[in-house]
Amino acid sequence: MAKSNRSRLEQIFGKWQYRRTNYYIFIAAVADLVLAYIIMATGATTSFQSVSLAPVMLVIGYLILIPLAILYRPGMFSRGDSPD
Repeated sequence: MAKSNRSRLEQIFGKWQYRRTNYYIFIAAVADLVLAYIIMATGATTSFQSVSLAPVMLVIGYLILIPLAILYRPGMFSRGDSPD
């Protein structure tokens, strides 16, 4: 039974495009967003953390980390075999 479940999972997720690294980046993005909202909520209305720090963290989370988690592929940033 365990072998058939394993082969079934391999059939389903064998061509799954997301790897462990993608999930780590996504978890980092969610942690960044949660932390940014907490920082924004705990600061005074016109404080540095509410006006500058938290919005920058939100932009990084939404516009950089989440798309990177979706689009990242192994070897994406390596410089191997460039055509001359």
